[in-house]
Amino acid sequence: MSEQDQNSTKGRVAIGMSGGTDSSAAAAMLVDQGYEVIGLTAHMWKDGSRCCSLEDVERARRVCAYLDIRHYVVNAQEIFTDKIVDPFVEAYASGRTPSPCIYCNSFVKFGFLMDRALQLNCDHLATGHYACVRKKDDGMFHLLAAQDSNKDQSYFLHRLSQKQLAFLLFPLADLPKPEVKAYSEERGLPIVPRGESQDLCFVEEGKLPDFVEQRDPSVMRRGEIHDQYGNVVGHHDGLHRFTVGQRGKLGIALGERMYVKRLDKENNVVEVAPRPGVMKSECTLADIHWISGKAPEGDLHCEVRPRYRSNGAVATVKVGNGKGSVVFGEPQFALTPGQAAVFYRDGEVLGGGWIDEVP
Repeated sequence: MSEQDQNSTKGRVAIGMSGGTDSSAAAAMLVDQGYEVIGLTAHMWKDGSRCCSLEDVERARRVCAYLDIRHYVVNAQEIFTDKIVDPFVEAYASGRTPSPCIYCNSFVKFGFLMDRALQLNCDHLATGHYACVRKKDDGMFHLLAAQDSNKDQSYFLHRLSQKQLAFLLFPLADLPKPEVKAYSEERGLPIVPRGESQDLCFVEEGKLPDFVEQRDPSVMRRGEIHDQYGNVVGHHDGLHRFTVGQRGKLGIALGERMYVKRLDKENNVVEVAPRPGVMKSECTLADIHWISGKAPEGDLHCEVRPRYRSNGAVATVKVGNGKGSVVFGEPQFALTPGQAAVFYRDGEVLGGGWIDEVP
């Protein structure tokens, strides 16, 4: 039994570890706070990715050895392929732009790993996410944005349940990223810097179209590009190569900046327009999820973030039977089918739904 096991007073915590700065620092903080900590690394995808590949497993193992905590590697490749990768490809094939990180959090990080944590008789599961969970006087668990707005990841966690939130710890909730880096250096954690790319972790940088084509060759359908008046202004090699709001790599030159306005799957058409034509004030939502587990009565007036990194905008959410719509107080740029619209009030996540149609 390690010294940590003998002296632990706060209970047992499993922490999802990728070997990066955030999860490593969070693990060290929990050790310092007196928890018995167990490192869990999910091997989710092939080598060469940034998605807990074998290289990431080794990174996490080194940190756990340094902290003198147990480390387990769990094979999550099957569930990752079934719940994240396959739906990701299907979405692009249907002319939508998916948000795989949200699905990964729901099914893998706080689903699959949570089950493993329970099997190890842990009291909590922790991660290096920048978000905050608070139990309030109403007895409910509330999901709040992190203190560091530049790193806040609460948008990606909006589909978590009360059961999941009750089991979670986010040690980095109240810390800005510079302090986390400084703590890691002071603690002497053996972290190998690898940058913070904004690209998808399981797709090589710049290779998204190739990835989708390899897994579903049927997406390679040549079609037309139309302007906002229906004129043919160019051709494309597949809808999966575009997303709403895209400006570059359109393969057309019309004398003014043009953006992708809509992807018409039925007619295999990419519609483009100047920026004003891509501004929309409303959209319909599908599969709405509420953090509290229950939809509010009547319309909801709140801030809605229609994409990650959005500052949010005042809107009215109309709900019913898991579906609904959002009407923004002012037009928003590039409301995108497949992305999540997440509801906030005073920094708290109330829930969210998938953007389904944009009139």
